[in-house]
Amino acid sequence: MTYDRPALSKAALSILRGIAPEVQPGDITPGKPLRNQVDLDSMDWLNFLIGLHEHFGVNIPEADYARLITLDNVLDYLQARLAEMPGASA
Repeated sequence: MTYDRPALSKAALSILRGIAPEVQPGDITPGKPLRNQVDLDSMDWLNFLIGLHEHFGVNIPEADYARLITLDNVLDYLQARLAEMPGASA
């Protein structure tokens, strides 16, 4: 399946809202640290990353967690990883 950036963002924010229902997508600034904006603790953050893995089928190794700070970082990461998957269209 191919995802454009708006579709990735919508899906990621939907996963985030499943963990933190009070989050309103319009309140998220893509370039600011996501955990600080929605006050996620470490378990919530891990559940968010697991949700991304389950939804997109992308493995997110623990070594990559530090790269996923902002929503923009998350979307960039997903785009790159999805493009590497078999059957991905450029």
